[in-house]
Amino acid sequence: MSTGVIIALIVVGIVVVAAAAVFAARTASQGGHGLKRRFGPEYDREVARHDGDTKAAEQVLTERVRQHGSLREHPLEPAARERYLTRWADAQERFVESPDEAVVEADRILADLAKERGFPDGARYDEQFAALSVHHGPHVHGYRRVHHAAQGRPGAAEDNHSGTEDLRTAMVEARALFDVLLGTERTAHRTPDDTAPHQQSRGGLKGRLAKGN
Repeated sequence: MSTGVIIALIVVGIVVVAAAAVFAARTASQGGHGLKRRFGPEYDREVARHDGDTKAAEQVLTERVRQHGSLREHPLEPAARERYLTRWADAQERFVESPDEAVVEADRILADLAKERGFPDGARYDEQFAALSVHHGPHVHGYRRVHHAAQGRPGAAEDNHSGTEDLRTAMVEARALFDVLLGTERTAHRTPDDTAPHQQSRGGLKGRLAKGN
C-alpha cells in the first residue's frame, strides 16, 4: 500500500470521527428535549429501563449517537425494493397458517433490509438496533417486538390465541420500520388493518392478518 493511500485513509478516518463527535455534541447540546425528539418512544423506554434516572438514560442514548450518528444510509435499488415488498407480503400470507414462521421471517427481512441500507449486520442485533434507533427512533419498537418473538418458543402461539394476537401486533408494528427503510412510509395515520400494499390481490389477507384469523 502506497504512502498516499495510507494518508488518504487516515484523513478519511479523522473526518468520520470528527463528524460523529460534532453530531454527538450537537445532540447533547440540545439536552433531553433533543434526544427525546430523536428517539421518540425509545427515549421513554430507556428512562424506564434506568428506573426513571433520566441522566443515565440520556448518557446511553448520547453514546449511541456518538457511535452511529455519522452513518449514512445506502440508497435502495428499485429491484431490491420490489424484492423486499414481495418477501414481506409472503410473510404476511404465511401468518395465516403459521404465525411463528411468519414472525421469524419478518425479523429476518428487517435485518437484511437494514444491512442493505448500510446498518450493521443483523447477526449483531444489538448493534444494528442501536444504530437504527439513532436514525429511526420512533419506528424501531416493532422490530424489537418481532425480534424477541422470533427468539421465543417455537409453536407457542399455535395453541394460544393471545399469543397469536401478540405476534399479529408485532408484525403490524414492525411494518413502520419496514416502510421507512424501504422508502415507502406513508404520511397518513396508519390503522392496524393497514399492513401492506398489494394485499387485495392476495385474497383479502389484510383483513385476516388484522383479525388474527
